[in-house]
Amino acid sequence: MIRVMLVDDQMLLRAGFKMVLGAQPDIEVVAEAGDGAEALELLESTEVDVVLMDVRMPTMDGVEATRRIEGPKVLILTTFDLDEYAFAAVKAGAAGFLLKDVPPDDLVNAIRLVHAGDAVVSPSTLRRMLDRFAAQLPTEELAATAELTPREREVLLMVARGLSNMEIAGSLEVAEATVKTHLGRVLAKLGLRDRAQVVVYAYEAGIVVPSHRPKV
Repeated sequence: MIRVMLVDDQMLLRAGFKMVLGAQPDIEVVAEAGDGAEALELLESTEVDVVLMDVRMPTMDGVEATRRIEGPKVLILTTFDLDEYAFAAVKAGAAGFLLKDVPPDDLVNAIRLVHAGDAVVSPSTLRRMLDRFAAQLPTEELAATAELTPREREVLLMVARGLSNMEIAGSLEVAEATVKTHLGRVLAKLGLRDRAQVVVYAYEAGIVVPSHRPKV
């Protein structure tokens, strides 16, 4: 059973999400909070696997709350796909983000993926978000990427394009387990938490430039 906490200052939205998730045999909503501070307080006494976190809330927003959460996976919800707060939350450690109008099946699937250790990143949405910050991106790659092997670099680029492990395995003609091994080494060498942060890193390092092809 996947234990989920809903964090949103709008009770109506929480009720809607709870109804959708409550219909799933493997998901249980175990807690609700109206802001980040309340969520952190509840997490001290409630076992949670996945936190469905709104970005803009009073008292403490989703970015700061995400930064302070240890253990549970955080899935960010945002109203707009050009939301700099959602971008900051992914950098703070969120496993990904979704729009609030996401179809119910996609929401449920995203929670399952995040619980399984994957990350949910919408390449098109992330690309539009990062276009907004293009002027802030460095012109040279970060030195840490020099530590990657050619194959690890290939995997990093494919993750940055939004490919799944299965798709990467098919493209490179290797086993999916091999892709997971390479990705694990990429995370370790770059000091990253998950594939969501790999995508952000790739853009910030200049390896992938918004609205352009990745540098190879």
